[in-house]
Amino acid sequence: MKHVYIYTDGACRGNPGRGGWGAVLVYGGREKELSGGEAMTTNNRMELSAVIAALSALKEPCEVTLTTDSQYVVNAIEKGWLESWRNNKWRKSDKSAVLNVDLWEELVALLEKHEVSFVWVKGHNGHSYNERCDALATAFADSFEQ
Repeated sequence: MKHVYIYTDGACRGNPGRGGWGAVLVYGGREKELSGGEAMTTNNRMELSAVIAALSALKEPCEVTLTTDSQYVVNAIEKGWLESWRNNKWRKSDKSAVLNVDLWEELVALLEKHEVSFVWVKGHNGHSYNERCDALATAFADSFEQ
């Protein structure tokens, strides 16, 4: 199984507001940049969209080390929140509805296909790939008319 390194970030101008996401995939000495966004969205949706787009770009099942500055994404996976939400029909422990269910469902399908380990890094702290992903995300968010 190929081991791919993925770096992601999401950005939003306002929350909600103009949003963008960026991702860099690294394999075999090559790098591929991806970006996208939405004219009216939230930061958490962009963080999730970056992860989904990057994993969706893989053409076969891979072992993935995915680095992000999103505690929302990392904690949902690593602390078991996602599994609990699914078991509770997309309700949180306080019985309120989970947000972004459409994206979480997409991510679940991708996590079943790939072996993914998540790594959290502090954002805007000099991590070169995180900074690149942030630049991709903010450039896309800024491409929408205000």
